[in-house]
Amino acid sequence: MRDIFILLLILAFALTALRRPWIGVIGWTWISIMNPHRLTWRLDDLPVAALMAGCTLIGLMLTRDKRQPFVSPSVAVLLVFMIWMCITYPFSIFEEKSWEMLTRVLKIDFMILVALMLLRTRAQIQWLTWAIVFSIGFFGVKGGLFTIATGGSFRVWGPAESFIEGNNEIALAMIITIPLMRYLQLQLAPEKKWQRHAFTLAMLLTAAAAVGSHSRGALVAIAAMAGFLWLRSPNKLAGGIVMIVAAVGLVAFMPEEWSSRMHTIGEYQQDASAMGRINAWWMAWNLASDRFFGGGFQIYSLIVFQQYAPDPTDVHAAHSIYFQVLGEHGFVGLALFLLLWFLVWRDGAWLRKHTKDVPEARWARDLGSMCQVALVGYLVGGAFLSLAYFDLPYNLLVLTALTRRWVAERGWLTDPVDAPPSRAGRTKQVEAAT
Repeated sequence: MRDIFILLLILAFALTALRRPWIGVIGWTWISIMNPHRLTWRLDDLPVAALMAGCTLIGLMLTRDKRQPFVSPSVAVLLVFMIWMCITYPFSIFEEKSWEMLTRVLKIDFMILVALMLLRTRAQIQWLTWAIVFSIGFFGVKGGLFTIATGGSFRVWGPAESFIEGNNEIALAMIITIPLMRYLQLQLAPEKKWQRHAFTLAMLLTAAAAVGSHSRGALVAIAAMAGFLWLRSPNKLAGGIVMIVAAVGLVAFMPEEWSSRMHTIGEYQQDASAMGRINAWWMAWNLASDRFFGGGFQIYSLIVFQQYAPDPTDVHAAHSIYFQVLGEHGFVGLALFLLLWFLVWRDGAWLRKHTKDVPEARWARDLGSMCQVALVGYLVGGAFLSLAYFDLPYNLLVLTALTRRWVAERGWLTDPVDAPPSRAGRTKQVEAAT
């Protein structure tokens, strides 16, 4: 029954995308981030992502409702980064493995550009935010309940054969999503109390799931993000008390095994896993210093470590978005990667600055602020995880870039959802009221 429901939902998204391709962007986001087909018995091997992308692209060619995607400097840098990855490919150490990963990354980034072409209105931006929150929030709420039910004795894992399969990766994805949950909560009217309480519960459960992943990097990320969120809070006293109480409650609830693992953060010299990551970071640095174009994708093998790592036998993945890009695409690639996120951050700051005195654009200010909070979580937590090409952070670019265009074009005047009623419309409203 579950397989049939998910299949019908995917087909509905795909068929609708032929006429309304922006719906296909929402469906693609849901599939690429959540991987719902991995939760079924018989659909996990079907090319559902290709189906959704294909229908969306057909709809893109047929529709007139599209715009050029370069709405922000961050988008231009993303394109340059994509081109640079193509330039570095011929210099890959393992060409076949690198090609497999390159095509996967380019598909993700290309669909980011498609999203920027098709999404325009506030409602469409809201739908994209909902798709992200639902896709990761599902695992957050489910994982939080699992953590509570098991007393935190078992780790929370993500969907199989995805970017976020590992406990560390799903934890970071959930951390990035919490600020977007808060954004959606802020858009609710004060009288919708039970919906607001439901979002509070979802955020707490998602935080519990991130802690229940037993990821040390996630703990550092959530602490950094919470601190930044507190700085942005208008009521720092109340917000600080809530955060401290929630943190103490979560930590006290976790078992001794979890506490012992977290204590190793300050004792990394005695931790084999931490030292293995540092060894991988030195490998990436030495490789990039020796090879201008880097080593290409999938360089984490004994052959490469024997040539560039301090400990040639301790082979690890990069475990850092920064060293991952550095080792795979050189210093130029790392510079583009850092510039990309700096510009996304700047778009969030732009939204906060230019919507301060515009009540109709309050939602844009909230979204820009929460995207910055989410970016803090990604940039801090990503320092310890290999998630440089995961879709979710790049959707923050989409949200900030599209919202910036909406504000720059005074979308509250032109967007049908937010446009004030016409004179005729007001007359009809008066007549209806009387």
